[in-house]
Amino acid sequence: MTYLITFLEGIFSFLSPCMLPMLPVYLSYFAGNADRRKEKVLRILAFILGFTLSFLALGIFFSVLGRVLTRYQTIVNVICGIIMILFGFSFLDVVHLPMFKGVSKRVEITGIASALLFGIIYSINLTPCVGAFLGSALLLATTAGNVAKGILLLLVYSMGLGIPFLLSALFVSHLGAVFSGIKTHY
Repeated sequence: MTYLITFLEGIFSFLSPCMLPMLPVYLSYFAGNADRRKEKVLRILAFILGFTLSFLALGIFFSVLGRVLTRYQTIVNVICGIIMILFGFSFLDVVHLPMFKGVSKRVEITGIASALLFGIIYSINLTPCVGAFLGSALLLATTAGNVAKGILLLLVYSMGLGIPFLLSALFVSHLGAVFSGIKTHY
């Protein structure tokens, strides 16, 4: 039953109000440079692998250090939030952070590697939006009893989130009616 709940949490994460409107952006990314269906499928699978690896790392982190950080959760959240805001301001060139000075070399990542990186970045971006579902999956994983069961639970959560992405990418031409029905029942 725990696995079913975790799988459903992944699906609910996909259907979250701040994620679903962004779906056309994600789908255009996968379809944009992929000339062949096989390449598109490989890119979406790399994207899913990216956020799965990120969620697994997060789960392992929580299972190892989570108990210590739980005590200071509010402080950690505030500090991480401030760091993210500073990074955003640095990116917008509003604030100049000295640690980024002199970094002018641009690395271009394409193909499967870019999709994998996009999945990792997506998981970081998604976290505040689906905090309740992801938090619940992480909590189930940390209280699973052993690391292997926790990892399996996070894999199931990622499957729940990844399968709708895969189906959406494969059947993008048929999604208009489905998403208009979902939007009316939000």
